[in-house]
Parts: sequence; structure tokens; C-alpha cells
Amino acid sequence: MSERRASISRKTNETSISVSVNLDGTGTSKISTGIGFFDHMLEQLSRHSLIDMEIDCKGDLHIDDHHSVEDTGIAIGQAISKALGDRRGITRYASLDLAMDETMTKAAVDLSGRPFLVWNVTFTTPKIGTFDTELVREFFQALSQNAGITLHVLNHYGANSHHIAETCFKAVARVLRTATEIDPRQAGRVPSTKGTLV
Repeated sequence: MSERRASISRKTNETSISVSVNLDGTGTSKISTGIGFFDHMLEQLSRHSLIDMEIDCKGDLHIDDHHSVEDTGIAIGQAISKALGDRRGITRYASLDLAMDETMTKAAVDLSGRPFLVWNVTFTTPKIGTFDTELVREFFQALSQNAGITLHVLNHYGANSHHIAETCFKAVARVLRTATEIDPRQAGRVPSTKGTLV
């Protein structure tokens, strides 16, 4: 099996981003976006998906965090899609309920090549420290659109906004881990009766 790695560089007037991923990694990461809480969440995404990630983002943080968060999601999504290639042999589907203290969140994914996000998550506060909680959705919207994945995220319940955000990232990480894994019973086939996912 060929290595499932990819790198993306993306530069706009608002951000300059480089991302490298290895789908068959061990969850090691080197992440710098200039946004402490976001770095922490991306570390969770890498660690629990077992996707190695190197992410460097320099953005217009003097304005706000929005462009950096969204553009990082775009670049990670593009890198994952590139690393998946024609998606031959992958498990494709995964779904998981993930608990953290008082919070439980479900994530379900289909690596279908068709981008779609269903987001049913309500935060109890508008900010986590200085980080706008609405940016969590913006990140996953950008990720799903550019990775070509159908992603559903549902927060069942929770009181602490940090825990709600963290369960979203960890649950998505876990379903990505499962869905991107090679299924030995697929014998290298594309997991679709159409014969293609892209």
C-alpha cells in the first residue's frame, strides 16, 4: 500500500498556512496557529484520529481568530482528501458517542466524496477564554467541505463549553480514525457500488 500522506500550502491576504498529514500515523502533532485553545483542540484531533499533523498558520489575529480557524480547516480538509486519493480500500463509515465528564457528543462520518455538515451543537457560553465558540462550527464546516466528507455532529448534553468543544473534536477524531482505516476485506476496492467516491 502506498503511503497516505499529503501536504498543502495556502496563502491569502488573511492567512499563510502549511499543513502536512499522515493518515497512517500515530497521532503525533506539531501545531502552531497563534490561538492557544485552537492549538489544544487540533492536538486532540491528531492524537485521537492517529493522523500525524504538522500545522503552521500565520493569520490576521489582530482582527480576530475567524480567518485563521476557517482557513486551517480548509487546509486540513484538502490535505486529508489528497491523502485519501481515490479512497480505495477504506472503511468509509463510522459513528461514535463520546463522553467527557458531564458532556456527551455523537459524531458520524461518511468519507463519501460528497461534502455535507449537519451541526446540532449548542454552547452554554459565547466564549471559551478569548475563543469564540461559534468558530468550532466554522472549523468543521471548512474541514468537511474540503475533505469531501459527510459529517454529522450532535451534542446530546453538556454544561461546560470547553467540554462540549473538546468532545466535538475528540468524537470527530475517533470516527476519522475508523473511517480512514484500510479494511482488509475490501481487498483494495472502492467502498461503493458505483465504483467511485470522487
